[in-house]
Amino acid sequence: MLDDPLLVPSSLSSSTSTISLDNSIESKSNHGNRSAISKQQQQQADHDHHVALKIIEYQLSYIGKECERIPQILGQTYGDFTKRLDLSYNQLSTLDNIDLFICLEELILDNNELGDEVQFVRLASLHTLSLNKNRFKDLDRLLNQLMKCYPNLKYLSLLGNPACPTPLSIVDSDDEDYRRYRYYVVSKLPQLKFLDSARITKQERLEAVRRGCFMRVVKPTQDVIIQPLGKEDESTELGFTPLPIESSSESQGVHRGAYGRLRYRYTGKHSEGNRFIRNNEL
Repeated sequence: MLDDPLLVPSSLSSSTSTISLDNSIESKSNHGNRSAISKQQQQQADHDHHVALKIIEYQLSYIGKECERIPQILGQTYGDFTKRLDLSYNQLSTLDNIDLFICLEELILDNNELGDEVQFVRLASLHTLSLNKNRFKDLDRLLNQLMKCYPNLKYLSLLGNPACPTPLSIVDSDDEDYRRYRYYVVSKLPQLKFLDSARITKQERLEAVRRGCFMRVVKPTQDVIIQPLGKEDESTELGFTPLPIESSSESQGVHRGAYGRLRYRYTGKHSEGNRFIRNNEL
């Protein structure tokens, strides 16, 4: 008779209904908790994505990673919308993959290993370039590349490079060398507004137009300074000497020089000092 649901004892029926109700409440509670957690996670993910996208859209910093080249994944992931890229304090010796940042407006490359062999690529939107504390020596080559690749460049900084003759970074440079350097750079890049840490003044622009192309600072390097040569090299072109070159006949005692006695006697007739002395004062 227990098989008939209508004849189930009351105690068993009550217990069964209680278990079913508890299971239903627990199921609804778990479902509600999962929904609340899922909703919170989605909101947090949306917020994080929004914040991250907002930061990356304007600025991407990859500082102090000791990388020798720009990681390709950075350009592939963020190159389409990055406007400001900071790659300071790395060991970059090349600018490969910089062309992946097609919208770049500001490029910071301070404290790297970039030198004269670096090839710049054209970035039409770039207006700010910082190359402080690198290894650029050939100022002409650098300026020619910047003039060709960055037509809208307005802010440029080259402090700490051998090509920038500041007294703080180069011992044998002075304020006049740095002034001539500024005139020369402005003459090559007339669209600049700021050079290094100072605004370009109207007077500097006028001076750059007038004679800036002649103001390049050139100093001899150690490899072109001719050292004194020994006797074995005196017959070569670099061993020029005003003294007569010894020949085999001179080494045997035959000398072609002549000796004489000076007969000129100074009288003071052509002295410049006599122009200010009257005859009656002699």
